[in-house]
Amino acid sequence: MEEHFVWVTTRRIRPGTLEDFEKAWRPEPAPQGLRRAYAYWSEDGQEITGVSFWDSQEACDAWRSSEAEAQRRAAMTPYVAEEREGFYRGRELGVPQR
Repeated sequence: MEEHFVWVTTRRIRPGTLEDFEKAWRPEPAPQGLRRAYAYWSEDGQEITGVSFWDSQEACDAWRSSEAEAQRRAAMTPYVAEEREGFYRGRELGVPQR
């Protein structure tokens, strides 16, 4: 099975700031080594979990320590009330076909 390198970040944002937060959140250009990314919102729109898949932990670490990521985080700061993040390695689980 293929191993995946995943960075997960969950942010609670200030009420009424979802649209502005989304503008600041999306990196441009896309980071090198990023394979794909997903965003999931709570029903109230105040908690957002981002899940990104990377070529390697080194590629993710290079992005996380880059000036572009520092600027992106600074742009998000006014909208973020709380943030948690973690880096994980894992594999896809086989789901039985019905």
